[in-house]
Amino acid sequence: MEISFIHCADLHLDSPMVGLKNLPAFIHNKLKESTFTAFKKIIDTAISKKVDFIIIAGDIYDGEDRSIRAQIRFRDEMLRLKEKQIEVYLVHGNHDHLNGRWVQIELPPNVHVYPSMVTLEQFMKNNVTVNLYGFSYETRHVKERKIDEYARRNDANFHIGILHGNLEGATDHSAYAPFQVKDLLAKKMDYWALGHIHKREILETIPPIIYPGNIQGRHKKETEVKGCYYVELSEGDASLEFIPTSEVIWETVKIDASPVRTFDDLYRLCRNKVDEKREERYSFIISIEIEQLNLEETFLDSDLLEILHQDEVDADSFVWVASIKRQENTAWLKENLLKESAFYEELFAVSKDSELVDEAVAPLYQHPKAHRFLEELSVNEKQELAKEAEDLLLTMLMKSGR
Repeated sequence: MEISFIHCADLHLDSPMVGLKNLPAFIHNKLKESTFTAFKKIIDTAISKKVDFIIIAGDIYDGEDRSIRAQIRFRDEMLRLKEKQIEVYLVHGNHDHLNGRWVQIELPPNVHVYPSMVTLEQFMKNNVTVNLYGFSYETRHVKERKIDEYARRNDANFHIGILHGNLEGATDHSAYAPFQVKDLLAKKMDYWALGHIHKREILETIPPIIYPGNIQGRHKKETEVKGCYYVELSEGDASLEFIPTSEVIWETVKIDASPVRTFDDLYRLCRNKVDEKREERYSFIISIEIEQLNLEETFLDSDLLEILHQDEVDADSFVWVASIKRQENTAWLKENLLKESAFYEELFAVSKDSELVDEAVAPLYQHPKAHRFLEELSVNEKQELAKEAEDLLLTMLMKSGR
């Protein structure tokens, strides 16, 4: 007795790829299309492997307005599955919640959309019954413990929970529909199909409790290959296969520049790293971080970037250097400044105050149009903003001769 399915989440179809319009047209166009291309790879895999069904654990669309273009492209893929008699079980998450504003495009009957209450959908095939439990977000901010509403029924061979939510204590995403692993284990499911976290993570193996991550990175913080899971469930056993779907991979590359003596040395180091990535036959957008650079002369990042961009042409795969950052050793400066004056002690203490980050970004979140499209900043994101501000301040102080 066995079933097979695809578990994916966080498609973010038609993501606007904000802040990337300065890229060459061929790269920007590929990025704009990348979420659709990644999703098509999932459907191709489902058809080639002849799965029983697909689970989509939230955030099918990038925004609550659900563009018509994204809805039609999504429906086209659902129709492909319908032709192959493959069912789809999906929940909507915080990005594409049920109370958004959109022109509704009707989906084919093989697509089962969960309402805002935890509901059971039943799949039956060849004398095998699967109970799939889940819910969609009614509004953007679902803070209650929806896990408490899940209740296993004893009328199926397999039980699968679908949950778009955040592990309690995790600080890298907003704390929506929070849960603990022990809560999921207590529900006695055979598989937990999670969504919301954009990084692939296996929380438990028996039974599998899985975040597949999103299907395509959208900015420099969503690094590494993205994808979905092909799952085979049998009585007392589960087989997981990760399926890569990224059309473009974001990556941060660190370069040890301690042996560099000239600008040409530095250029060759960067060029060699670009050529190494090119051999992998994927499309990359990379951020280069240069460490241990001892050149006395200064160099302009823009000049080095321009040289590295010269050889990049319109092709099926590319390696585009998005930024070059010189890692300054500012720890010693901070230590000396703290000894020098109580003013600096107060200044650096302020930089750790997350409430000041909230104050700084408040105008954006209070904007009558912008606020609908903004996700709450996680604890990690606030800390990163404060750290970047502190690093910028220290670099400016160092350049001023402090």
